[in-house]
Amino acid sequence: MGYREISLKLPTDYNEDELRKGIGKELGIQEFSYQIENKSLDARKKDNIHWLVRVLVLSDEVTGDVLVPSPSLDIPYRKRKEKAVVVGSGPAGFFSAFILQKAGFHTTIIERGTDVHKRTGGIREFEKTGVFNPVSNYAFGEGGAGTFSDGKLTSRSKHISKERQFILSSYIQAGAPEEIGYMAHPHLGSDNLRKIVRNLRDAFIEIGGSVLFETILEDLKIKDGKVIEAITTSGGIEADYFIIAPGHSAYETYRMLISRGVQFRTKSFAIGSRVEHPQEIINKAQWGRERLAGVKAAEYRLTSQGDGNLPVYTFCMCPGGTVVPAAAYQDTNIVNGMSLYMRDGKFANAACVAGVHPDKLIGREALPEEALDWLEALEQSFYQYSAGFKAPFCSIQNFINRKEQTEIVESSYPLELKPAALWNLLPAEVSSSIREGLKDFSRKIKGFETGSIMGLESKTSSPIQVLREKDSRCTGFENLYIVGEGSGCAGGIISSAADGIKAAINIIENNA
Repeated sequence: MGYREISLKLPTDYNEDELRKGIGKELGIQEFSYQIENKSLDARKKDNIHWLVRVLVLSDEVTGDVLVPSPSLDIPYRKRKEKAVVVGSGPAGFFSAFILQKAGFHTTIIERGTDVHKRTGGIREFEKTGVFNPVSNYAFGEGGAGTFSDGKLTSRSKHISKERQFILSSYIQAGAPEEIGYMAHPHLGSDNLRKIVRNLRDAFIEIGGSVLFETILEDLKIKDGKVIEAITTSGGIEADYFIIAPGHSAYETYRMLISRGVQFRTKSFAIGSRVEHPQEIINKAQWGRERLAGVKAAEYRLTSQGDGNLPVYTFCMCPGGTVVPAAAYQDTNIVNGMSLYMRDGKFANAACVAGVHPDKLIGREALPEEALDWLEALEQSFYQYSAGFKAPFCSIQNFINRKEQTEIVESSYPLELKPAALWNLLPAEVSSSIREGLKDFSRKIKGFETGSIMGLESKTSSPIQVLREKDSRCTGFENLYIVGEGSGCAGGIISSAADGIKAAINIIENNA
């Protein structure tokens, strides 16, 4: 049996019969099987929007080499006595623990938040009452912050093909749609993620892993550069290896690590707000029509570099999504975006942020702990302005013109909006850069200026980064690893999970 790889242009609402007819016509064959390798939307011409589908075709009617499977992740198993503690159940923490358990380690995950079922209920109660729950919120809990997101699975990280394949196949086995294996811009949606993280947890426990929810890492016992025990709210846990995947919201964990000699440095990050539009405005701007059969909702990704200003870009665009109150602590007020798999909500939202270094914001060379203090103070200032979790907002046009906002607009945000001179709540250089970026974006997307801009978006990346060795160990430590977004070395579901996997593989190889 031979195989051929071909590319087809297909209507946005094509069905399997049309796909098979396209394959048969292209290759002149009748009997075959096929596998979709890649699928992307070509919307460059609004009068000819179509799918580009790359297909691997196997048939006795074509000649070709024997199909060689792609290299897969090697996880050598053997019975081991070694124990590992993983702090955090987000993508980086979970996948590092999953790999170690598959390799025979005795692995325990500790998670400061609740399991996903209790977490979902806690979030619903928060959005109904405005009463913050420290263990069931958008920042902390099973699956990490990504559980309540759009669930994007794209990554610009290089040299992670084996890790990416393992992550995607694990998600599919846990109930994710198979299309994530071939879509150019795959996403899971928060509704799928809630089921997936629960199923992955069950799979981890089935092979011998342990999970402790509502358990906070308070301290580390260290002797001669080696961590010997994790001090937690559930008691001390001794282990041979410690992986910390704190995400970028656990400020007290960062501060504890710094006090225990873990070395960090400051780095550029991004802050800004979140913009929101009726989804139909974005659809019409991108497609030339309000709906497109076979496609859920239009997306955008925008960048701008004003003369003498900070770079501004959109991030974590959530088509048909919701702006959510993503505070990690009672006295902070920040926003984020979330969408379900069908992306069929009324609104579209995206972070609109400026890239900046902490030194520029603080006005001098900043220590890592000073960068954390500065960012936390900014998040607290938004809470103080609203006296709670209402999102300060104004129209994009008013932000550009620095015009006072007086009227409330319709929004997906569940805890109400509060009119604000939002440009004054952000740092001056960030605000002026975003203003220029919004002008540019309004030229690129028709109707963009009619949307709203709201809240503080401060979690696109971390302002600090841990110093690590080539094998992922924290510099100066024998058995301590910090991974994922909280390390400052990864961002997003795929790259964070891959970062956790690489650390686990290094531990396995060092323990061979």
